[in-house]
Amino acid sequence: MARILIVEDEARIASFVAKGLKADGHQATVVGDGPGGLDHALSGDYELMVLDIGLPGMDGFEVLDQLRSQGSRMPVIVLTARDSVGDTVTALENGADDYMPKPFRFAELQARIRLRLRQAPGNEGGGGRSGDVVEAGGVALDVRTRRATVDGRQVDLSAREFTLAEIFMLNAGQVLSREQLLDHVWGFDFDPGSNVVDVYVGYLRKKFGAPTIETVRGMGYRFVP
Repeated sequence: MARILIVEDEARIASFVAKGLKADGHQATVVGDGPGGLDHALSGDYELMVLDIGLPGMDGFEVLDQLRSQGSRMPVIVLTARDSVGDTVTALENGADDYMPKPFRFAELQARIRLRLRQAPGNEGGGGRSGDVVEAGGVALDVRTRRATVDGRQVDLSAREFTLAEIFMLNAGQVLSREQLLDHVWGFDFDPGSNVVDVYVGYLRKKFGAPTIETVRGMGYRFVP
């Protein structure tokens, strides 16, 4: 579990990212402006920052520049609608560790956060859940190699199937709504009326065994260890 700072002024996006990070076991704090984001980042209370560029009070480039000029080595992932080559280069030259344009998929952001946390000062070499194997109910997911096994037998999972299986296993025994799963795996801009969650749950049941994922009528699904 990591303490992650989200500096984002669009409430819907900030809520989406925070919800996904909390489902992944992290602590997430949201700040909606540049000066407040810088103050929080310099507090030393966080292990990674997700930073927007178009912020009120102070833009993300300035936040990043001041953060680095004051000696902070905290990993920063820039997440912004500005996707020009010039903006990307500016962010990276100012000290960003990664850069993701909007719209985005949470699964990709999640993977980049894991990578940056493993590479952070003092964490080299991995260790912990973020770089190891997630296990529940005879199913094992190797987050690093993206390989899955069921009772020791390797099964092939697509990228979406793997991410869906991971959120189920990290929340084993808990009921997850279709909306939660849709947001976490497919992204906040995906059609909420889609039946894609039900389809992919069907795929996982075929590969893991039907009793592994239980339907909770009117609520969603639950992974049964």
